[in-house]
Amino acid sequence: MSLKNPQVYELDRSDSPSRGPYDQPYRYSSDSDDGQDTPLSSQRAYQDDASQPLQPGSFSKETAGKQPLAWLDAKRTRTGWTRYLVPSRFLCSLIVLFIVALSLLLGVGGFWAHSKSVPLDGQSPPWYPSPAGGSVKAWSESYEKAAKLVGQMTLVEKVNVTTGIGWSMGMCVGNTGPVERLGFPSLCLQDGPLGLRFADNATAFPAGVTVGATWNKKLMYQRGKAHGFEAKKKGINALLGPSMGPLGRLPAGGRNWEGFGADPVLQGYAAAQTIKGIQDSGVIATAKHYVANEQEHFRQSWEWGTPNAISSNIDDRTMREMYAWPFAESVRAGVASVMCSYNQVNNSYACQNSALLNGILKDELGFQGFVQSDWLAQRSGVASALAGLDMTMPGDGLSWADGKSLWGSELTKAVLNSSVPMDRLNDMTMRIVAAWYQLGQDSATAWPAEKDGGGPNFSSWTDDEEGLLHPGSPDAKQKGVVNKFVQTQNTTEGGDHDTLARQIAAEGIVMVKNEGDVIPLRRDGSGFETSNEKVKIAVFGDGAFPNPAGDNACKDRACNTGTLAMGWGSGAVELPYLSTPVDALHHNFDSGKVEFSGLADNSGKKVAELAKAQDLCIAFISADAGEGFVSWNGVKGDRNDLYAQKGGDKLVKDVAENCGGDTVVVINTVGPVILEKWIDLPSVKAVLITHLPGQEAGNALADVLFGDVNPSGALPYTIAKDEKDYGPTSGIMYLPNGVVPQQDFTEGLYIDYRHFDKQSIAPRYDFGFGLSYTTFKLSSMFLNPQGFSGATPAPRPDALVAPQLSTEIPDATEALWPKGTKKLKKYVYPYIPSLSSIKVGAYPYPVGYATPTPLSPAGGAEGGNPDLYTTALKVQATLTNTGSVPGQAVVQAYLSFPPNVMSPSGKPIDFPVRVLRQWDKIFVGTSNEEKRQPVRLELTRKDCSYWDVEVQNWVVPKGEFKVCLGFSSRDEGHCSTFELVR
Repeated sequence: MSLKNPQVYELDRSDSPSRGPYDQPYRYSSDSDDGQDTPLSSQRAYQDDASQPLQPGSFSKETAGKQPLAWLDAKRTRTGWTRYLVPSRFLCSLIVLFIVALSLLLGVGGFWAHSKSVPLDGQSPPWYPSPAGGSVKAWSESYEKAAKLVGQMTLVEKVNVTTGIGWSMGMCVGNTGPVERLGFPSLCLQDGPLGLRFADNATAFPAGVTVGATWNKKLMYQRGKAHGFEAKKKGINALLGPSMGPLGRLPAGGRNWEGFGADPVLQGYAAAQTIKGIQDSGVIATAKHYVANEQEHFRQSWEWGTPNAISSNIDDRTMREMYAWPFAESVRAGVASVMCSYNQVNNSYACQNSALLNGILKDELGFQGFVQSDWLAQRSGVASALAGLDMTMPGDGLSWADGKSLWGSELTKAVLNSSVPMDRLNDMTMRIVAAWYQLGQDSATAWPAEKDGGGPNFSSWTDDEEGLLHPGSPDAKQKGVVNKFVQTQNTTEGGDHDTLARQIAAEGIVMVKNEGDVIPLRRDGSGFETSNEKVKIAVFGDGAFPNPAGDNACKDRACNTGTLAMGWGSGAVELPYLSTPVDALHHNFDSGKVEFSGLADNSGKKVAELAKAQDLCIAFISADAGEGFVSWNGVKGDRNDLYAQKGGDKLVKDVAENCGGDTVVVINTVGPVILEKWIDLPSVKAVLITHLPGQEAGNALADVLFGDVNPSGALPYTIAKDEKDYGPTSGIMYLPNGVVPQQDFTEGLYIDYRHFDKQSIAPRYDFGFGLSYTTFKLSSMFLNPQGFSGATPAPRPDALVAPQLSTEIPDATEALWPKGTKKLKKYVYPYIPSLSSIKVGAYPYPVGYATPTPLSPAGGAEGGNPDLYTTALKVQATLTNTGSVPGQAVVQAYLSFPPNVMSPSGKPIDFPVRVLRQWDKIFVGTSNEEKRQPVRLELTRKDCSYWDVEVQNWVVPKGEFKVCLGFSSRDEGHCSTFELVR
């Protein structure tokens, strides 16, 4: 499908725009001459994208002060054997020629790839000015308080609130500057989606993919609330989670496991419930990564050798119906922060993309909180501020821990010379302060000031009780108590989080095969025919065992050694302990009747020899991935393929083909794993996919294997028979296709099960599939369409008037360094050294502020136009337990749109065969009173709408819809049609 509707994405495409009178424009940062931080002339339309690569010279000052390579130093001479290490002039010339040729090749290739893969109407359009916060009633009181506080702040104090103080300059992974004079603290921001990174006495919860596999909205909320409680106990103001980006477009994507599954509705509901839980605990939740950060390769400038990050090129409709959908649900849930991602979107960096931040997020979705950058995802100063970024993290500039912020003192200068309007800085600051008020963090009892013992009570940088207060500074000397070792896991007020983690991990186990009901097992081993004195049961594979070097031996959990509890990267946490399968099973089996043994080797003759002597074999295999800043065993973030790692497939075959009895396979995985090499072997009777279960991995598995918990998990993705079945655009881009790598999302709406349905491909196991120890039946389906008028939602409601603060530019002298202040090296400050570079009022406000972009009719409240969430359809049915044990069933509702829908201009509108729109997880007992339970689901106007690129709004099409209730995406046993009265 085409990428963009020209009517929607019209750009200023001039290659050499005239700067008018500004022939010597103010540059925001001397270290970042990226061509985007120029004052704006009335003679050119502003374009906020990064359509041209950053120039190599932009980074030249990063190496200032470093020693040059010895062989390039003309003043140095070498004698003895070292002279042979000095390349000749001819060799140097060859090297230079090679570099020049490679640069030309990449440049030409990049231009070709860019011109061939990205149409001119596929760039991101400008959207200005940034909408002010405080436009909805739910936030009005917080904004009134914020206005009073921010109205008292000086310019440098406002800048301090919006700028991080630098990497490892405080106790948390992110710390803002305080306004001590007014009692506003330095905010602590901490990873991550499944626990508290770098923190002691905190729970390692199951990962997002495991939570998605539970399909249990109550558990999603409870996990969020427990997570938020622990953060609050540690003095953390903002949690960097949940994650719903990546969405899972690429099944091998390195960070898919941090999210909840490969569907926007599943991701959206899971994120919303998590956010409600976190924020009900009084902690700011962060919806991330906004948006389309679907792979780790080339996600960040220079991280993979390319000067620019990858560009995810997405059409208008796909953005709304897929990638922005979970963020809409997050905003609707009241999320107080959104993190923009590293990558580019339609060739504009996500953290300076005004169409994404100002247009979709703040206008259309009505987001009231603050936008923070991913760590070093900010690539410009003025451009990012104008585009809607509100907080830069961790505060450093274009390189880790360089202390050369693109904001800080540079933002102070930009406001003083009018490059950034004062009302933009006011809004940036108020959004942050309003979020602080919205979560009740101004409470002196719940959130005491640092002088009263509040603030973070742990250090991300040391496990010692005492340590440096600013460890990232080379000249830091001030020390203090940095770790107070506060207990958070099991408290009177917070409850037992270990038990909660175990419940989530157990419900996240998906049983995809159980021939002959080989499981559940009996602790005494009964049920197996054996000639031995005791029943012999063995586990195979190191995935059942602990890491010999220790649970946290691998930095950021970046290895697949032992039981795989989580993926790696900033989304991982330190394990307070790890219950391994071998320990849990050994503890559960009756040693008087069961001879239990194990082998940690994944290959070799010992596997076959031990297997032959067993009455039951349990094989453990795994697949790991993580964030791209670290790699393991050749896996550089994104997986290299979709097969089990460390010879897992061979291990299963060796066990299954030699076992004296049946074989059970347990898979710990970050996502889909191809099972075809062994799934149909006669002796492979049962398969459990345990995903990433966290600290309670072994206990949760034992609960399911022994039948204490009836498996109720369902796949949050599709398992294919072949990697190619996911589609031609489903693979990771491992090699760049240009200086600015281009990744076109030409599949549009068709990822995962939607692609399989469209192409009539039979999966091995379909999305939403999961078995139980009992059986279920649906009956008595009834549809009740709700009447409403109009194909598009009601007119956008009027917004509240945002609080107004003075826009007068203050006297520049108030921004000068205070006399007697000692600077810490690499610490980010808001002060300016002198007035020489400031010309107050020399530059006008940028084009677009005088002629604002029209507001979207799809906006008007948190999550969008409130009429989008009007109930359109009520679905009722009866769920019956037809088996002999109690259990939970995930009843899923899939919607099919009417056929032959045409756009206003007469173009046919394409729809997926079916899309998930709602579900419920229902417990059904076996007694007469419990064996039948009602199913009640509701679909909204938005659920029954598509995004029309011509109308630029959500539209309910005319015609006959079909809704199916079932237990997976391909279960069409109970379907009915309806029309919506308009």
